[in-house]
Amino acid sequence: MGKHARPSGKSARTAPGSAVRVRPLPIRSAVRLRRPVDIWHKPALSAVAALAVPDFALFALGRLDLILYTSAGAMCALYAHGLPYAARARTLLWVVLGMVAGLGVALTAASLTTSTALLVVLASLVAAVHKMVCDATRIGPPGNLILTFIAASAFFVPQHLGQVPLHLAPALGAGGLAWLVCMAPALIRPRGPERIATARALEAAAGLLRTEPGPGGAERAGVAQARHAAAAAVNAAWHTLFLVPARTPAKAAARAGLERLLVRAESALGHEPRSAAAEAERLTGWACELRSGRPLPEVALSAAETEELVGVADEAREPRRPAPRRPAPRRPGVLARLAPGSPLLPIGARVAAGGVLAGWASMAVGVGHPYWAVVTAASIYQANTTLSWQRALQRTLGNLLGLLLYTALLPLLHTGQLVMIVLALVCQLGAEACITRNYWLGSVWVTPMALLLTEFGSRLPARTLIADRWIDTVVGAAVGLACCVLVTNRRAADRIEVALERVTAAESAASRLLATGPAPRADDARETGWARDRLAGGLVELREAVEVAAGEWWQRALPEERIAHAEQQGHRALAGLVGRLSAPVPAA
Repeated sequence: MGKHARPSGKSARTAPGSAVRVRPLPIRSAVRLRRPVDIWHKPALSAVAALAVPDFALFALGRLDLILYTSAGAMCALYAHGLPYAARARTLLWVVLGMVAGLGVALTAASLTTSTALLVVLASLVAAVHKMVCDATRIGPPGNLILTFIAASAFFVPQHLGQVPLHLAPALGAGGLAWLVCMAPALIRPRGPERIATARALEAAAGLLRTEPGPGGAERAGVAQARHAAAAAVNAAWHTLFLVPARTPAKAAARAGLERLLVRAESALGHEPRSAAAEAERLTGWACELRSGRPLPEVALSAAETEELVGVADEAREPRRPAPRRPAPRRPGVLARLAPGSPLLPIGARVAAGGVLAGWASMAVGVGHPYWAVVTAASIYQANTTLSWQRALQRTLGNLLGLLLYTALLPLLHTGQLVMIVLALVCQLGAEACITRNYWLGSVWVTPMALLLTEFGSRLPARTLIADRWIDTVVGAAVGLACCVLVTNRRAADRIEVALERVTAAESAASRLLATGPAPRADDARETGWARDRLAGGLVELREAVEVAAGEWWQRALPEERIAHAEQQGHRALAGLVGRLSAPVPAA
């Protein structure tokens, strides 16, 4: 689900005579700018390249009316840039097939019915499926937004049933081009994604080591946040490395080098304060070397860490050889995240209900593009009400400023279609450059780009186009947010109970291992590593569950004492496991 907003600092109010808390909705944090994501340029340049080739080809052929279909496939280039290339190849294939499937459903529906009200319902249901599947797979940015925008637009494109295969073909072809563009960097830096994930973990661990406890050794809020950030970054980096195949000795050696760095970063979770400053500088230096593409640094590990990475000898494998570290067993899969009782189901219900009501409201006020209202309603739904409120505010502000930018660009649009293509590509680049700083800033560029795509298909008076987009934005955000408030996600608190049980079980298992002695034997180093992985993953999941539930405006009181106790005990046991594996750590 990505990163979730923390409580805004304002205290929640408890409703009289109940254990339900009403939480205020923040404003200032919704528009605050952040630092851009370190790899923002990769999806930006990939999307521009994947869009430019078919756009200029259609211009040469005089068929810019097909640009919606080629854009459907080309925009798949925005996905999966954080994955290793083997996993990226599989993921992008599914994204392209999912995009084409959604487009096919939309075009088929448009060819079979002209009922705008029915098309709004179908578009909203498809948007709900996109949201739940993207959240369950944790596909990452841009999530369901691009899939929903393309599919919702296609529902309202005049279509004949016989034209559907002909329109899906350019989408599939552009999707194949997007796949090639996203895989092309593997020729230059074949291990780039996993190096970046490891560098992030090293930097987060260094940040934890640089935090200082409060007076008397008391823990400050910044220390807890840094610990959670470090645990989450290390956990994410391990999951990235687990996706890296090690079929040849060279690939196995490269992955083993990154694993050694990651084990060293992990040791920060149980590091002694007296050497923290020196270790933080060392980790930061290694991260810089990873990002710059230099050879992997040599890293010294403890005997227990080496045992964990090498593995335990068995009768069929002598002498012992290094083997890739494997994930701990019993990780929940995608289907488990969509099973009955899943907290994603209320979010899907919000998207479906909000899209339908927003589209119908748009029709009621006479707007000619009801799919804009559907897309707006679908785009604002996040993990909880607070984040959805922030996204609604961000989208409304960004679209308003984007309409002003589009108005300023109108004189250039009249100079020809070639200029329109160039402007659309510039807007795509600007959107990716700004959206990681804040969604509203990216929307400033997305809005004119979306209007330009509309212009390629059919020219409309600028005043009508701008007015329709603004009305749809306001209607979609207002109706969508109202549905978000009315359809409360009471299952968010249930997720906390599940996460608490998982952390408690993992902490108990860790305590039993720690009770066996100060250092693991050669035959249980792997089990100790798995216990650490389960506990670290459980703590990350618990913190995410707490932040999601804390963002619901109407939610029963959270078991804050139990949460605090579980996190305190869990991090203490995690530090013990890490220290058991990493002590002593020789200086590099």
